[in-house]
Amino acid sequence: MADTFCFLLRRDLSGVLSDAQWPEGIELSVYREELAPAVHQLMQLGQLEGGGRVPSLHDWRQRFVSDPEYDPALCFVACDAEGVVGVTQCWTSAYIKNLVVHPRMQGRGLGRALLLHAFSVFQQRREGFADLRVLEDNLRARRFYESVGMYVVRRELVPD
Repeated sequence: MADTFCFLLRRDLSGVLSDAQWPEGIELSVYREELAPAVHQLMQLGQLEGGGRVPSLHDWRQRFVSDPEYDPALCFVACDAEGVVGVTQCWTSAYIKNLVVHPRMQGRGLGRALLLHAFSVFQQRREGFADLRVLEDNLRARRFYESVGMYVVRRELVPD
């Protein structure tokens, strides 16, 4: 089996950041336990499109809340009238663990708004930069991240 690689991307937070422009009808909140099933379902949907692995709901919940970098205030959840349509799950180390947008909301600026919001929160926390990883062959995501000022720090082997 061929090796899989990803890129560690970084966004410098020392300058002026663009404000998040939210699509109409979007309400932003932070993660709450009652949102877990809907957030997990969206993560699974995102995994089908962008790669990665999402464990079962029970295991995901346990890993999520037991991670030492977990802070529910750093998990941003976007909802519309139909439910959860976007999630940015961040760690306290200014690392963006997941960014997922429901397919029916893609292309409307929600992903950009979620990412810019995360950058702004990290900047307010006095972080110097924000990082994330993206699969090397996910060209669409790489172009998107580069469009908000992220750049490649290094190429890494994805562990099995």
